[in-house]
Amino acid sequence: MHIVILGAAESGVGAALLAQAKGHTVFVSDGGAIKPDYKKKLTQAGIRFEENQHTLEAILQADEVVKSPGIPEKAPVIQALREKGIPIISEIELAGRYTQAKCICITGTNGKTTTTLLTYHLLKEAGYNVGLAGNVGYSLAEQVMADKHDYYVVELSSFQLDDTHDFAPWLAILLNITPDHLDRYDYSLESYAAAKMRVARNVSRYFIYNADDPETRKAVAASAAHENALAFDQHLNEANKNMAAWYGPDGSLQVHLPEWPASKIEHIEVANSPLIGQHNQQNMAAAILAASVAGLSPAQIESGLVSFKNAPHRLQLVGEHNGVKFINDSKATNVEAAWFALDGVRQPIVWIAGGTDKGNDYTSLLPLARQKAKALICLGVDNEKLKASFGGVVPHLEETQSIEAAVRRAAALAAPGDVVLLSPACASFDLFKNYEDRGGQFAAAVEKLTANESAKPA
Repeated sequence: MHIVILGAAESGVGAALLAQAKGHTVFVSDGGAIKPDYKKKLTQAGIRFEENQHTLEAILQADEVVKSPGIPEKAPVIQALREKGIPIISEIELAGRYTQAKCICITGTNGKTTTTLLTYHLLKEAGYNVGLAGNVGYSLAEQVMADKHDYYVVELSSFQLDDTHDFAPWLAILLNITPDHLDRYDYSLESYAAAKMRVARNVSRYFIYNADDPETRKAVAASAAHENALAFDQHLNEANKNMAAWYGPDGSLQVHLPEWPASKIEHIEVANSPLIGQHNQQNMAAAILAASVAGLSPAQIESGLVSFKNAPHRLQLVGEHNGVKFINDSKATNVEAAWFALDGVRQPIVWIAGGTDKGNDYTSLLPLARQKAKALICLGVDNEKLKASFGGVVPHLEETQSIEAAVRRAAALAAPGDVVLLSPACASFDLFKNYEDRGGQFAAAVEKLTANESAKPA
C-alpha cells in the first residue's frame, strides 16, 4: 500500500516511520518547514518528503492518507482528497492496527494532561509495563514500532480523534466538554462533543465519564456509550446511585466496579495528593477508576498519588517563604482555568493575573475574587479591563509589568498562611514568549526572593 503522510511533526513522523516499518511505501508532505530533528529522522529512514508545499499530484497517488491533527478539514489538500475518495485516517488509527497493548485513552476539554500523567504514574509506580503517548508530546505510532509495552496511556485531543474509525481503546475516559476549538466544528458544540465521543466508539472494556459535567452527560445520553460505562461524580445520591466512583463524607474516593461483589467498596485516601481543587478531584477520580480496572490495589494507588508530580505550570507549588505558599498556574490562560484555581485554593489569596486579553468575560470570577482575594496584582501591558472588573471587588489592586516586582509585592502583601497565586486568566504574549516562559520566570523570581531573604544578616 502507498501511504501519504500530511504533516511532519511528532505524529506525522511517527506515522511515517511505522508505515514504512510495516512494509508500506511512504511519502511525507508538510505545507510548512520541517524541524531539523524530524527531517533527520525521515532522512535516516530513507523516507521521501517535501516541505513548504503540498504537491497535489503526488499526494493524490495515495492509497491512504494519514493526516496530522493540526490540519483542518477545510484545507484545500483535504478537500481534494475527499473529492477523489481517498481514505483519510489519523496517526492514532494507524497505530491501533499494529498493537495488541491495552490503550487507556483520555480526552476532555480540560484536565487531559494531568489525568493522563497521573494514570501513567499510578501504573508505572505499581510496576506495570506502560508507555505514555499522544497529545502529551509522544507519538503512539513511533512507540508501536517496537511495541514493548503492555499498556499505553494516551492523551487525545478532539483533533486526534477526528479520522479515527476502528481504533479500539481498552479504556476510554471523557473528563468534560466545554466550548473550545469550535471554529473546527462549524461553531457547533454538538459537533465538538461528537468528536470527543469518538473515543468511546469501539471501547473494549469500559468507557469512564464525568457524570458531574452537564455537557458530558448530554453527549453520553445521545450515544450508545452508556451501555458499558463507568460514571464518576463528586457525591453519591439517589439520583446517581449507580456511580462507580464518588467522594465520601470523609473526603476519600469510594470505588465500586461492576465485577465486584455488591458489598465491596474500596476507600482511596486522596488527601495526601499534591493536586488541589475541585477539577483535580475529578481528574483523580478518573485516573483512580482506570487504575482500579487495571487491577491496582488501594495501597498501590495511594502510594502513587503521594509521589505524583504534575506537569509544570498547573497549580504547581514552586516555593514557600515566611509561611506563604507560591503557586504557579501559568497554564491558566483563560477565565475557566483561573476559576478552577481560585475555587481550589482554600487559603486567602494574593492573586497575580493579567496578560493578553482574549475577549475575556470576568463575571464568573467576581464572586470568588470577592470571597478569597486579599489583593490583585495586574501583570500586563494593558490592565484596564482587569482594573475595571475587579477594582471594586478586591480590597487592594495594583499593577506592574515586571514578574519580579509582582512577586516582591505579593510577598509583602501576603501574611503567613496565605497563598500567592499566579493564575493569569490571559494569554502571555504581551510580556512573555509563552505560558511556560511566564511560569518559569515566576518560579525564578520566587527562588530569588527566597535566596535574597535567606542571605540577609540575622
